[in-house]
Amino acid sequence: MIGDIFSSGVRRGLFSGGVGRGLFSGGTGVRRGLVVAAVAALSLGLAVVEIPGGDAGAGALAPWSAQAANAAAGVEDEGADCPVPDLGQPVSNSRLPDPFKKINGQRITSKSDWRCRREEIKKQAERYIYGEKPGKPAGVTGTVSRTSITVNVSANGRSSSFSASVDAPSGNGPFPAVIVYGGFGADTATIKASGAAVISYDPFSVGREGTPRNNKQGAFYSIYGSSSSTGLLAAWAWGVSRIIDVIEQPGGSILKADATGVTGCSRYGKGAFVAGVFDQRIALTMPIESGSAGVPILRGIAQESGAQPLSSAYSEQPWLGDAFGSFTGNPNGLPVDTHEMVGMIAPRGLFIMENPHVDWLGAQSGSVAALAGAEIYKALGAGDNISYWSDVQDGTHCASRSEWRTPLQQNIQKFLLKTGNAPGVFRISSRKSGNLSQWKDWTTPTLSDSNPSPSPSPSPSPSPSPSPSPSPSPTRSPSPSPSPSGNTSPSPSPSPSPSPSGGVSGACSATIQVVNSWSGGWQGEVTVRAGNSPINGWTVNWTWPGGQTITQIWGGVRSGSGSTVAVRNESWNGSVAANGSTTFGFLGSGTAATPTATCTSP
Repeated sequence: MIGDIFSSGVRRGLFSGGVGRGLFSGGTGVRRGLVVAAVAALSLGLAVVEIPGGDAGAGALAPWSAQAANAAAGVEDEGADCPVPDLGQPVSNSRLPDPFKKINGQRITSKSDWRCRREEIKKQAERYIYGEKPGKPAGVTGTVSRTSITVNVSANGRSSSFSASVDAPSGNGPFPAVIVYGGFGADTATIKASGAAVISYDPFSVGREGTPRNNKQGAFYSIYGSSSSTGLLAAWAWGVSRIIDVIEQPGGSILKADATGVTGCSRYGKGAFVAGVFDQRIALTMPIESGSAGVPILRGIAQESGAQPLSSAYSEQPWLGDAFGSFTGNPNGLPVDTHEMVGMIAPRGLFIMENPHVDWLGAQSGSVAALAGAEIYKALGAGDNISYWSDVQDGTHCASRSEWRTPLQQNIQKFLLKTGNAPGVFRISSRKSGNLSQWKDWTTPTLSDSNPSPSPSPSPSPSPSPSPSPSPSPTRSPSPSPSPSGNTSPSPSPSPSPSPSGGVSGACSATIQVVNSWSGGWQGEVTVRAGNSPINGWTVNWTWPGGQTITQIWGGVRSGSGSTVAVRNESWNGSVAANGSTTFGFLGSGTAATPTATCTSP
């Protein structure tokens, strides 16, 4: 059973970008903020409404329309029959490419034009970013029970198989289901309580991490070859599609094929996003804190302070297609960007969840991707079907967040159970609010409901370009997220084991452990534990044994110099209940070490 995967508040081995396991397990405690500007709302055709339970001054950007196109498509790719012209040579563009402009330079004029325009974007995304995601192979069989799904695939004279576990609600099916990458994504307890089954999908069985690009392994590569140029994210998405193929088999009485969602956090958030992009049968896509190679615009990542560099994301794991290696230093050369991937999900349900407290995740670029992609939803009359939420208090990576629980339930009800019609919402943290007008030099057309004319007609007068939304300089995180250089490992390489509990001085103790390491650097986590009485404030001290230094820290305030380190609590994590604990983290240079630490409390 998967259980509530958020109960620990930390995802070990999931962090996108190799900064690693258990990162930010204490949060940053930065005040919640939301950019809700009337000028931005009006320029987007939005209304500003208050969200129940929000902070004073916080609000939501209500959707652009009240349309109900929330049904998934009946096929994996509706535009598979569309003729796509030669992709040609990409032209450098520092702005986000116009999603409404076809490869031949003409802009689409009707909603029905989007089907083939989407196919063009799909081909470009495969060519330059992800690698090809093949369609359904000739032979796909399998079984579905209340506890498991088996998938058997044969193609190209080869075969492979994999499985996933199922945790179904009580009662009789068929049930809608959410495919949860690695068991880590949206709150599985909430999913199940809402009436949907949870399918725990191990993407590594389809495309393993830790393999070189010329020797990729897993069920996908057993079929298409270990030297396939397709990256892991597209391979994982292929696995999701094959699960849906099996659910679609005639006679199924346990799961509904037309009510499938997908979710994941961190690297699994990248995977969930790509799965939703490439399979139109997925009714609801819910990526969480996906970081570089996920939702955030690639052009923005290259400019966002502290965000994981594209070269790091490309080299950390073969997540992206081999061809993307030519663009890690030049994302402006890409003919597509992730705002168009957001648009490829339209008009289906999309709920993007991000963490503004972790610079490494590039949430500012994520907000731009969501805002720009929402223009496509708007043009298709599906503005109600996209939500974005980064206005959260807890900085813990992949933590359980009360702010997301209600919109999660509403999205499941609307897109999977088909019992609700709640509007989408945008809650963007002022810490990481992107300014769409800085990236967008195209206008959003008013697309007609009619079929396209045999010959292209002039583009209708577009709606005014949004006025620049106020984009206050995000409050600097007290501990900017790291951007270590070099290739980091997806899960900890063999590193020093955690030291025994540190010495106790006063009412608390502290323990240092290494949670990730890479060439030239490493990540540590310090757990501060209270004794039998609560504490209100703490200071942890230790001495480095071999010239190590701290290059970044979060969840604590550092003092001291040289080999002597002293870290005191932030304003928000000094109070610890009796026998309770809190943590802070840091990046270190030199050889990883776990010296004995002492803790004092006033």
